[in-house]
Amino acid sequence: MGRGASRADGERRDALPLLTTIAADAWRRLATRAIEPNGYYLPDWELAVNASATGRTGVSALAAWSASPSPRLIGLLPVISGWRAFRLPLPFLVSASPYGTLTTPLLERNDAPEALTALLDQARRAGAHTLLLRDMALDGAAMATLTAVLASRGLAPCLLQPRRRASLDATRDADEVLHDGLGAKKLKELRRQRHRLAEHGDVVFTVARSPAEVAAALEIFLVLEAGGWKGKRGTALSQDTGDAAFIRRAVPGLAEAAQCEIITLHAGRTPIAAGIVLRHLDRAFYFKIGIDERFAKFSPGVQLTLDLTRHLCADPGIRSADSTAAPGHPMIDPIWRGRLTISDVLIPLRSGHPAVAMIHAVLRLRQSAIDGLRRVAQKLRG
Repeated sequence: MGRGASRADGERRDALPLLTTIAADAWRRLATRAIEPNGYYLPDWELAVNASATGRTGVSALAAWSASPSPRLIGLLPVISGWRAFRLPLPFLVSASPYGTLTTPLLERNDAPEALTALLDQARRAGAHTLLLRDMALDGAAMATLTAVLASRGLAPCLLQPRRRASLDATRDADEVLHDGLGAKKLKELRRQRHRLAEHGDVVFTVARSPAEVAAALEIFLVLEAGGWKGKRGTALSQDTGDAAFIRRAVPGLAEAAQCEIITLHAGRTPIAAGIVLRHLDRAFYFKIGIDERFAKFSPGVQLTLDLTRHLCADPGIRSADSTAAPGHPMIDPIWRGRLTISDVLIPLRSGHPAVAMIHAVLRLRQSAIDGLRRVAQKLRG
C-alpha cells in the first residue's frame, strides 16, 4: 500500500523507503556508533548485496532519525515482506538477508531505546503486526534493548529456534585457545601435516588489507571456492552473475574503511586456502572459505583457521570473532570453542491482536515442516 492509503479499520499505512534512499554517509556514521557490531549490515556490504545479489535486491528500510541537535541516523534495519521472505500472505516484516547469518539491527549506542522504538513504530505504521529478526544475536546489547523496549509496552519477544554457533574470544592467548580446543595430540598431527605441506614450498599466511590487495586476493578466493564442493553444487559466488558482482563491489569498498581482509595460505607459489573476514568495531566475522581440494589431506581449511586465530588474537582492535557458520560445523566448532547464541526473534507490534498469534503459529508450523524434510533428506543421504 502506498503512503497514506487507508485500511478498513481507518488506520493509515505508510510505505517504507527503499534501502537505497538511506544516505550512505549517515549510515557509515551510525555504524561507527553502533551499540553492537554487525559486519553484514555495514553499508558497503549491504548496499552491494541490495544492488545485485540474486534474490536479495530491492530491499526496504526501517530507519530512525534524531532531529536533535541535528538530523542523524540512529537506527537502521533492512527489511522485506513476509510474502517475499516465505510466501506467506500475512502482515509481517522480516529482516533482509545480507548474504550472511546475522541481522542484528544497527542502533546508536547513546540512543538505542529511542532508535529501536522508532523502528518498531515505523514497522507498525507500515501495516505489520509482527517483525521477524532472523539470526539475531541473543547475548548482546541490541537484544537487551529490544527486551526492555517491549517490556515497557507489556510485550515480550518470542524466540524461534535458538541455537549456538562457534565464536572466538580474541582477548585470549592464541596458543591457549588452540590447545584448549584441539588438544595436544590433534595439534601435533596438524603440525605434521604442515611439515608435509612444506614439501610443496614454503607455507606462508598472508593478509590482504588495501583495496587493491583485497581485490586481487578476492579473485584467488573465487577460484578456490569454485573449484571445491560449492562449485560442484553450483553455489559458488563466481557462478552467479549477480552474486559475483556483489562480492566484487563489497570487498574493496569495505577495505577502504579497513573493514575487510582476505586471508590466504600458500604452499610455495600455490594458494591452497583463502577466506573473507569482515571487521566491524571490535568484532571480526568469518564469512566464507575456499580451499584447493588437491591438498585436502593436509587440512588446508583448518590450517588457514589456525593462522587466522593467531592473527585475530594478536590484534588489539579485535575482542571477538563470529564464525557465522552453521551450529555444529565440523571444521570450526572444534577450533573455536566459544559459543554465540542466536535465534530467529518474533517481535509483536500490536498487543493482543489475533494476527500476532496466527503469524507465530504459522511460522512454527513452517519450521516444523522444514525440520521434518531435513531429517528425511539426511536419512536418504545416509
